[in-house]
Amino acid sequence: MRIVSWNVNSIRSRHERVTALLSRHQPDVVLLQETKCTDETFGPIAAPWQDLGYEIAHHGINHWNGVAILSSCGLDDIEIGFPGTNREPYDEARLLSATCGGVRMHNVYVPNGRELDDPHYLFKLVWLERLRTVIDPTRPTVLAGDFNVAPADIDIYDPKRFRRSTHASPAERAAIDALLDLGLVDIGRDLAPDTEGLFTFWNYRPGQYERNRGLRIDLALVTRDIAARTSRVWIDTAERAPTTSGEKPSDHAPLLLDLD
Repeated sequence: MRIVSWNVNSIRSRHERVTALLSRHQPDVVLLQETKCTDETFGPIAAPWQDLGYEIAHHGINHWNGVAILSSCGLDDIEIGFPGTNREPYDEARLLSATCGGVRMHNVYVPNGRELDDPHYLFKLVWLERLRTVIDPTRPTVLAGDFNVAPADIDIYDPKRFRRSTHASPAERAAIDALLDLGLVDIGRDLAPDTEGLFTFWNYRPGQYERNRGLRIDLALVTRDIAARTSRVWIDTAERAPTTSGEKPSDHAPLLLDLD
């Protein structure tokens, strides 16, 4: 099974890239974040992928956020958002779950947090705490997507620049650790524990990608049985490269997992 997780930063701008990615990598499951459209808008865009054999689920309310799952190995038990009542702002389109090929997939687009003194930062921390209630570590599980958290200093091109900002605060990192405490493995880092410069996001400012001034904030947290089956994890950095990607790319690169 090949799984791709990718923050596309607008499916209307990047749908041709998704089609090319499906052809290039032939994934069984694709988790898309930040589609930035409603379900009604997403449907016609996704129609060609259904013709390729993918079942599709999308959760989008407006032109913000949005998550989708494409699967060629089954799409069952679809759940939108957190269990129970999801009042504002927890009703945002940031979480979509389904079972694909016997594996429970949770596709997440974690709130950004903005600034440490912004109410959105507390929203982010509570959102991550609520995410723990979704995980059943007794079943094969992949929790993947844009977490908007760099788990350790090695996941940031210049850790000192982020000492007093979101994405690297102790509370955000503790929230990721709390997810791992459920029995999950950060499989990308687990297979490359000491590799520096392993990033999934680069700001659009000129030279950021070329100088590899990035962050590793797109993660795949998996149960130990899935970790044992994972033969490879890699980042399709060419999809982000301005010189090789044609039109303006997403500011995130796809994260790929191969399971035996």
